[in-house]
Amino acid sequence: MKERFPARLSASETGWTERELLEKIRGKDAAARRLFYERYAGYLTAVCSRYIPDRHAAKDVLQESFVKMLPALDRFEYRGEGSLRAWASRIVVNTALKSLRGKIYFTPVEGLPDLAQEEAPEVEKVPAKVLQGFIQALPDGYRTVFNLFVFENKSHREIAQLLGIKEDSSASQYSRARAQLARQIKAYLKEHE
Repeated sequence: MKERFPARLSASETGWTERELLEKIRGKDAAARRLFYERYAGYLTAVCSRYIPDRHAAKDVLQESFVKMLPALDRFEYRGEGSLRAWASRIVVNTALKSLRGKIYFTPVEGLPDLAQEEAPEVEKVPAKVLQGFIQALPDGYRTVFNLFVFENKSHREIAQLLGIKEDSSASQYSRARAQLARQIKAYLKEHE
C-alpha cells in the first residue's frame, strides 16, 4: 500500500535525512520531490545569484537546474550527508556557467601592470548582504572567476578550461576582482566607523 503524505512537508515535519529524502524521491513520491525543492531552493538561489546577479535570469537558471536535477536523481550516487546538496550546487553552478558562455566579457588585462598586493581588509566587519552586493556588482569576468576560485575551490587552470580563457587571464581577473573588492570594503568600513 502506498504511503500518504500531506501536500506540503517541511524538513522538520519529516525529519528525513538526505538519504531518506533521496529514497522517497526515487520511489516517485511527489511530496518528497516538493520537499527537495523547498529544502534546497533558498541555498541554491544564493549559489546561482553569485554568478547571475539579475534576479529574473537567476530564477530561470535555477528552474533549468531543477529540471536537470529531478530526472538525474535516479543516477545520483549518495556519499554521505551533505553530498546531495553539494551535487545540486554543482549542477546550479554548471548551468549558470553555461548560460553565461559567450556573454561574459573579460576585461582585457594584457600589458597592464600587476596590482600591488595590499593588506587584506577586515572582511568580517562587513555584513554578508553587503559583501554579496559588492561581489554581484563586479564585472562579469571578475565575478565569475572570483566565485569559481573562492567558493568552488577551482584552480586557475580549471577555471581557464571551464571558461575557455588562458590560465594567466584567470589569475589576472581574480587579482583585479580582489583589489576592487578590497577598495569597496575599505570604503565601506571607513564610512561605517
